[in-house]
Amino acid sequence: MGVWRPLSGPSRQVALEILLDGPLSRAELSRRVGLSPGSLTRLTKPMVESGLLVEVAGGPTDARVGRPSQPLDLDADAHHFVGIKLTGDSAIGVLTTLRAEVIASVSRPLADPTPSVVADVVLELTDELAVQVPGGTPLTGIGIAVGGRVANGSTVTWGPYLNWVDVPFGDLLAAHTAVPVVLANDLTSLTEATHWFGAGRSADRFVLLTVGAGVGFGLVVHNRIVDSPDVSLGLIGHYPLLPDGPRCDRGHRGCALSLLTVSAITDQVGTALGRPVGYDDALDLAAKGEPAARDIIARAGRAFGKLIAAASNFTLPELVVLGGEGVRLAEVAHDDLLAGLHADRHPSAAELPMVLQPADFTEWARGGAVVAIQTFVLGIE
Repeated sequence: MGVWRPLSGPSRQVALEILLDGPLSRAELSRRVGLSPGSLTRLTKPMVESGLLVEVAGGPTDARVGRPSQPLDLDADAHHFVGIKLTGDSAIGVLTTLRAEVIASVSRPLADPTPSVVADVVLELTDELAVQVPGGTPLTGIGIAVGGRVANGSTVTWGPYLNWVDVPFGDLLAAHTAVPVVLANDLTSLTEATHWFGAGRSADRFVLLTVGAGVGFGLVVHNRIVDSPDVSLGLIGHYPLLPDGPRCDRGHRGCALSLLTVSAITDQVGTALGRPVGYDDALDLAAKGEPAARDIIARAGRAFGKLIAAASNFTLPELVVLGGEGVRLAEVAHDDLLAGLHADRHPSAAELPMVLQPADFTEWARGGAVVAIQTFVLGIE
């Protein structure tokens, strides 16, 4: 397997500050990292010479020398990363810069969940994306986002969507590529992407709720993700929302899984109409006023609002981010969502800013790339 060689000490802190908030003046950098101007200059000089940092124009004039200062920025194109999201039936890949800007994307179906077959698909996607790196420079890292539990950034100890148990998937990939590879839970990856480069980057506390194949919950508090192996269990999916709702496969009545997942909604609308329907079809029918679909989507919207209220009442976030492939529910059932939210919030409680992520798997794949970026910058702890 390729070796991660992250920066260390003050160099790492300087690079991280610029990566997330750059360009920054040398004076601001000195304040943030606690170094004197002279020490900062000595530290950053080799980073500039190597091309990792670049001086940019447009800084304020320095009265002491009578010329504009040159803030430091990071050359986001100096490194490129591949992020791949594995679902139960597809692999979605993106190529990103060091700031997680997506510059290319590809996807492949997964007809066979056998680990070696999936590894071949991942390597094919990686090769296809690698040739699109500007200048033909090599990839810096690969990040794989997978639903389930991941150990040591390499082994999928439990992957329910692929029916994997104790699969050393990182080793399978490493046997065929010199590019460093890291695996992570997909919800953790998406939360980190939201934290570092997304809607949550300026929030001290935010909640991420996702709806799609399952129901997910991510939390950042005091600018750090709250992580646990139990993230992979989707515990919030069994949170009770409506006492008269349908039952989930574990017998819970009116829990989040029974009301909010893509399959729950399509099954309920399909049963009501007497024919199979797709997810977007169900939402379109509700938006057009079809009575059965409208009632089911309205109920789901109220339940989604109650879930947001519960998560917010417990964690007191500054921001709520909604994501997942089923997030369009929040748009179609907007009024019902707000009704459910306000019913379970104190009238004097602060209004919750809510941001919707794109409803496709590219965001999840970008999360895989972000985990690779974090590993490159911070190392594996």
